[in-house]
Amino acid sequence: MSSSAAESVVVGTAPGPELHLLRHGATLHRLVVTGGDGVRRDVSVALPGAAELLASSDYLGGTIGRYANRIAGGRFELDGEKLEVATHDRGNHLHGGPDGFDRRTWDLVSHDADTARLRLVSPDGDQGFPGEVTAEAAFSVAGDTVTLELTAETTRPTVVNLTSHVYLNLEGGGSVDDHLLQVPASSYTPVDETGIPYGGHAPVDGTPFDLREPARVSELVRSAHEQVVQAAGIDHNLVVDGAGWRPVAVLSAPRTATRMELWSDQGCLQVYTGNFLDGTQVSRDGRLLRQGDGIALEPQLAPDTPNHPEWPSAVLRPGELYRSRMAWVFTATPPAGR
Repeated sequence: MSSSAAESVVVGTAPGPELHLLRHGATLHRLVVTGGDGVRRDVSVALPGAAELLASSDYLGGTIGRYANRIAGGRFELDGEKLEVATHDRGNHLHGGPDGFDRRTWDLVSHDADTARLRLVSPDGDQGFPGEVTAEAAFSVAGDTVTLELTAETTRPTVVNLTSHVYLNLEGGGSVDDHLLQVPASSYTPVDETGIPYGGHAPVDGTPFDLREPARVSELVRSAHEQVVQAAGIDHNLVVDGAGWRPVAVLSAPRTATRMELWSDQGCLQVYTGNFLDGTQVSRDGRLLRQGDGIALEPQLAPDTPNHPEWPSAVLRPGELYRSRMAWVFTATPPAGR
């Protein structure tokens, strides 16, 4: 790996958000914001550098592709052709395969004080997917908002589902147990023991996936609900109400009086509580990473969409432009106890 792949590209300045990006994986490596308590802190959970990211299977801060989330058995049909893509998660395809976009060196095509655009060309047949895909990740900072626009074009019909896998901790360290999470979703996607949907979407009513009002993360991950027990926490798709550009989640940390509102134009949001962080990796700031140290909120299509024609399609054809936008908006909340 070239040294330039591990060098940080900085976007934004204090007192607003400041991003440190790696060309390796188009990775969001640092995300420094001013909390509602006036303290500037890094609210992302990250590994020291590119070498550690390559040795990890937790996608810390990476840009995920060619297909985020899971495809059952790595098999699906496209235009009558049966396709098989690489698998490495309990027999399923996950997050682009064992050599996904988060493990590649992206080209830096433009960069100024407030923006950076990275590009990756994925060859025809990459991880089994048809078509040469050119993907771009455009990061920008304006005011208190960080925006990421993901785009892709293809030379052959294929499937595309891109997202960011940044883990957030609005306290800058320790557990996210006391964070509050709200997601305006009336349904979620039950999955089997390998993370694959076993039917359609289901109402959130009466389940720990009802996040229409803020809930403490600790209460969610310690629920006795069979879906939570099976996944050792939350690793589930929520079908967000509404359509188009809208808020899809609010995460807040009363202890630091910090609030993050996530906006997206995608139909779904994967909520992942870092269930496989097991203390075997050391973070950028020298701490052992354990379950509960961060939470990933990933706007995307529903898992296994290529095998569910009744859901919004993941198919991208030549001449079309795949586009996914997300924005993290940081504001203050009343301090705890007030």
